[in-house]
Amino acid sequence: MEWMAWTQPTAIFFIVIASLLVLFTVLALKFPESPRVGILRIETTRGDRLFITLLGSAFINLAWLGLVGPDTQPWAMAVCLVYAAAVFRWV
Repeated sequence: MEWMAWTQPTAIFFIVIASLLVLFTVLALKFPESPRVGILRIETTRGDRLFITLLGSAFINLAWLGLVGPDTQPWAMAVCLVYAAAVFRWV
């Protein structure tokens, strides 16, 4: 695995994503849900909303890097958390 730069932030990122997938699998098995229609007018489940959140967060972070720079990147995380709360509430 020499081809990849396994830094601590990279490892944390992949551990968090894997943990979220495991958590949402357990939640789906323990508490099944029926799809709901939100603001996008499409049926979504917990997993769909997680995917939308992860995809949107990636774009938020890329836009932040391009427009603001890496010095204030932790603030992008705060924006992502607000975005995630909005997606899980209204989508």
